[in-house]
Amino acid sequence: MRLGDDQIATFDEQGYLFLPEVFSAAEVAVLAREVPGIFAQERQEVWRERDGKAVRTAFAAHTYNEAFRRLAAHPRMVGPVRQMLGGDVYVHQFKINGKQAFDGDVWQWHQDYGTWARDDAMPEARAMNIAVFLSDVNEFNGPLIFIPKSHTHGTLKAGHDLATTSYPLWTLDRATVRELVEAGGLVAPKGPAGALILFHSNLVHASPANISPWDRTIVYVSLCHVDNHIRRFKRPEWIAHRDFTPIQCLADDCLLELASQAAE
Repeated sequence: MRLGDDQIATFDEQGYLFLPEVFSAAEVAVLAREVPGIFAQERQEVWRERDGKAVRTAFAAHTYNEAFRRLAAHPRMVGPVRQMLGGDVYVHQFKINGKQAFDGDVWQWHQDYGTWARDDAMPEARAMNIAVFLSDVNEFNGPLIFIPKSHTHGTLKAGHDLATTSYPLWTLDRATVRELVEAGGLVAPKGPAGALILFHSNLVHASPANISPWDRTIVYVSLCHVDNHIRRFKRPEWIAHRDFTPIQCLADDCLLELASQAAE
C-alpha cells in the first residue's frame, strides 16, 4: 500500500491519517480470535488495570503469537511508514490495548515520542504509530482522541505520572492541553474493525475510560527508522525492543494464508 500526495499532505498538516477500510473482515477475524487467549495468559507482557483483572495492554504479542507476528510485517502497515520515514524500519513497540467493556481505564494526555526520548533515548521523532481497529470503535467505548496539529509543537514538557493508572506515563498538564485544544480542536476517529490510523509520534492524544458494554480492542505498532534506534535500555525489552533488524514484509495475503492453514 502506497500513500498518495494528498494523503501525505493531510498527515503532515493534521498529524494523523485515518484509513477506514484497510483490513477485511476475514483478516480481522484471524487476529481477533487470538486476543482472548493472549489476554488470558499470566505473563509479564500482559499488563492489567488497577483491579488486577481487566487487561490494559498486552505487549510484544508479535514475539509469541503467529497471527500478530504476521501483522507486524504486513506490507499494508509497514509500506506507508517506510515511505514517510524514508527507509527501513524496525518494531520499537507492539501492544494490543484492551479497553475492556465497563473496566477499560483512561489513557492520559501524552506524546509517545516524549516517552521514547526520556525513557529510551530515541534520538529523533523519526518513528510513527499505527493503530489497527480489531473491533468497531464508537463514541461510547473509549475512542482514541487527537489534538490535530499538536505534533508541530515538538516535544512538550511532561510529568511522569506513576499513580493515575496502572501504567506509568509521561503526561501533559491541563494548561498545556487546554492551549493546544484551543488552537487545534479535538477529533476522535471512529469506524469499523479493519480501519487503520497512522499518527505522528509527537501528536498529543488520549482516550477516555470505556464504561460502555462494548470492548474496544486496538493494536498499536510503533515503527522506528533503523538509524534512529534507541540508545538506552532502561525499560524491559518487551516494552522497548532492542532488535533493530529491518522488517522484511510478508505477502499481502499472509493473514488469509494463516486462516487457510488453520482450516486444513
